[in-house]
Amino acid sequence: QVQLIESGGGLVQAGGSLRLSCVLSERTGRRYVMGWFRQAPGKEREIVAAASWSGDTTYVADSVKGRFTISRVDTKSTYLEMNSLEPEDTAVYYCTAGSVSSGSYVYRQAADFGSWGQGTQVTVSS
Repeated sequence: QVQLIESGGGLVQAGGSLRLSCVLSERTGRRYVMGWFRQAPGKEREIVAAASWSGDTTYVADSVKGRFTISRVDTKSTYLEMNSLEPEDTAVYYCTAGSVSSGSYVYRQAADFGSWGQGTQVTVSS
């Protein structure tokens, strides 16, 4: 029912910045928590950040807190601003969405998100 398209990945030097974008396509008018997970080679997929439907409530993982910012400028898009990138940030970043009834509710577990994008590669060199 939901299609997610990510963009903005690429190669950047340590200390640099990237902005990831994700656009959600659906026709029901449902509300969605949207967020980002990442997975490095040989490692488990982990949450990076998530934002409520309204954008008023956000969650950011401790590993990127202070460097990454998630935003919801509208109900169908999410953006991940990544600053001060480090080599350990190298991973495939996946946009995700999960339906909710509350405008301020945020999911943190992968199982709570029902829709996933194909992923965009972020590579940080040093």
